[in-house]
Amino acid sequence: MMEKPIRIKTISELHKLMGLPKPHHPLIELIDLSKQKKDTGIFAVLFDLYVITLKRGCDKLFYGQQQYDFDEGVMAFLSPGQILRGETGNIPENIDGWMLFIHPDFLWNTSLAKKIKQYDFFGYMTNEALFLSDKEEKMINGIVENIKNEYQTNIDRFSQDIIISHLETLLNYSERFYQRQFITRKKTNHQILDRLEVLLSDYFNSDDLVSKGLPTVQYISDQLNVSPTYLRSLLKTLTGLNTQQHIHEKLIEKAKEKLSTTDLTVSEIAYELGFEHMQSFSKLFKEKTSQSPLAFRAGFN
Repeated sequence: MMEKPIRIKTISELHKLMGLPKPHHPLIELIDLSKQKKDTGIFAVLFDLYVITLKRGCDKLFYGQQQYDFDEGVMAFLSPGQILRGETGNIPENIDGWMLFIHPDFLWNTSLAKKIKQYDFFGYMTNEALFLSDKEEKMINGIVENIKNEYQTNIDRFSQDIIISHLETLLNYSERFYQRQFITRKKTNHQILDRLEVLLSDYFNSDDLVSKGLPTVQYISDQLNVSPTYLRSLLKTLTGLNTQQHIHEKLIEKAKEKLSTTDLTVSEIAYELGFEHMQSFSKLFKEKTSQSPLAFRAGFN
């Protein structure tokens, strides 16, 4: 039976849990993983905080459907309400890195308060982590060191603005590095694209369209074992289309096939493609092709 997660609402609660002295700042904290006990006895923690972590020295991390052995730094991002899970006593002795904790109140009335929700990687799963090159890791560590130095030594009326600026730089570089990863990790990402094509083809060639309707983004993501936000970002980078647009592309492809090779009425085709109302199908078809289903069919007569 899955253990109920421990909930951490504040930086002070985090320090008590980890047996650390009183924090330098009540709303932001950087924890050095190399200095922490390897077996905390904790299975799951639910944070009411933003968590950014960089780890080194983990073997055989799962990334999507593939397993990697690596020495580079790996980053992951959690937003408030997400659960961090780990197997008790299974933390490698050689693990290195840090965890940056940010209370949402620290962002209040700043430029990052709303903008932070625009970074999709806070919605990725932990197995969709960001793999860094040595150069990228050095750059990220430098930014984080600046944040640490600022909140530990210079708490004044300028501190929050300076730290927010560093945080925005950190997140913007992370966004850039994720875009690089979508492109450079070709094997994993192209396998996802191939599996997406097979999944959609099988779905549109089965009876599922009539019985279940059009596949949802959540369904597609579940079948590919990736989070909806990660899949959207990956597809947008590699193909220029998001997940919903890929579903519609396959739908229009199937509709064109039926319109040009069968005598089915537009209503019958709409029904076979999972639409309850012909008008909805016709509207989408015209939106995607700039002509009505009947006008498209007439071009073949």
